[in-house]
Amino acid sequence: MTAYEKICAARDKDRPTATKYIENIFEGFFELHGDRRYADDSAVIGGLATLSGRPVTVIALERGADTKDRIARNFGSAHPEGYRKALRLMRQAEKFHRPVICLIDTSGAYCGIGAEERGQGQAIAENLMAMMSLKTPIISILIGEGESGGALALAVADQVWMLENSVYSVLSPEGAASIIWKDASKVEEASESLKFTAQDLLSFGIIERIFAEPEGGDFSPLYEELRQALVQTLEQESTLSSKTLLKTRYEKFRKIGRQV
Repeated sequence: MTAYEKICAARDKDRPTATKYIENIFEGFFELHGDRRYADDSAVIGGLATLSGRPVTVIALERGADTKDRIARNFGSAHPEGYRKALRLMRQAEKFHRPVICLIDTSGAYCGIGAEERGQGQAIAENLMAMMSLKTPIISILIGEGESGGALALAVADQVWMLENSVYSVLSPEGAASIIWKDASKVEEASESLKFTAQDLLSFGIIERIFAEPEGGDFSPLYEELRQALVQTLEQESTLSSKTLLKTRYEKFRKIGRQV
């Protein structure tokens, strides 16, 4: 598949959204609401669950399953209160020594006037800073689109994984085509130039793992594969001291972009 075909696959209306992953990977998910400052943001789902008996905090960007749900969830484009809710739950997870698992599927944070007035950029920046020093394991999984700071705000993690047809980029190919060529019709060329596929990002050392997507639309084997991978990885990371965990996470991001 070309890069453009992959982003089309990532945007497919029949692709499972974060809710399906939560239902099929975790047990006893209990959703928590609100940022304790302004409101609850339906684009961000967060709460408590267990994973093979281990308590975890799950935070996800949810696009919505149908038209009504997508409108209610703002098509997965979070407001600042969504990112502040995520940060509140991460701090809570740190306090109670629960690992954090983030599921990412968004075309970017909401860029409306209200979101900017309520500090969208600051909310994202606070997440980036806090996640770098969070004293508990963090695993982020890109299950569809992962674009702009809206995706990065949940991706400063010890491990970043991607599905084979997901994408992770500084902006959408449509945005890149409009900025670089002033021509939105060059979206396929922009898609190739952005190098946003899972295969590209693995080669750059930005992500750690790619998961193959099943053919025929049955994602059940993928849910089980992800569950097993999460269990195994958390068992390994739970043995690390906080100092080692933070040092390893810091070095992971510092080495990105270095010439090898």
